[in-house]
Amino acid sequence: MNKVAALANSPDWHSIFNNLANTAKDERLVRFYRAGAVAADTPLSEVELIAMDIETTGLDPHRDSIVSIGLAPFSLDRIRCAQTSYHVVKPIAELTSKSVTLHRITHSEISEAPGLDELLGTLLESLTGKVVVVHYRNIERGFLSEAVRYFIGEQLHFPVIDTMELEARLYRGANQPGWFARMRGIKPTSIRLADSRLRYGLPHYQAHHALVDALATAELLQAQVATHYHPAIAVRDLWS
Repeated sequence: MNKVAALANSPDWHSIFNNLANTAKDERLVRFYRAGAVAADTPLSEVELIAMDIETTGLDPHRDSIVSIGLAPFSLDRIRCAQTSYHVVKPIAELTSKSVTLHRITHSEISEAPGLDELLGTLLESLTGKVVVVHYRNIERGFLSEAVRYFIGEQLHFPVIDTMELEARLYRGANQPGWFARMRGIKPTSIRLADSRLRYGLPHYQAHHALVDALATAELLQAQVATHYHPAIAVRDLWS
């Protein structure tokens, strides 16, 4: 995506939050939206960022559920490890043997865990005034919005910088091998989290732990900006 296209598709989150503050009914959502969103022309170096990763029982937000959330506040200069948080969440859907194997979160761990409705206030306090950074926004934003809709009948909206999308801008589209190259076994460049990190010389981490993946995503954005952008880039050029 070129810069003109990115700007054309860039939402005005400041106006969106103003409108949502007047239409939201749940008091937790009202407080969150009334706190406002960062102005679109704010330099990224001045934006409060928070990396978020959500682990789920599957990939369909309408059928599957959140089982854990990891949060890591950071800036382009440092990750605030002392302020990170990790929550195991009691899912709406049943755990499957596949999800237990993947995330290593068992039935005994979720038996006393709070539901997303109980954690919502704490979660929104963590996100207030920040831009959320994720690797594949359809999971984090999709599952959170669907879970909030399930519990309180409203959807949750918030600005996101998607590190997977930033990699796709660089390595997908015109930069990908054509059909002849693919027939010869040349594969498209992977933009998965672990593979993306390798391109920047970042260390390998064990995947599928929400807090570890949140930290990995924060490091990836720092590396992406240092390599391809300028710290003064307007946040509107990167968010969605």
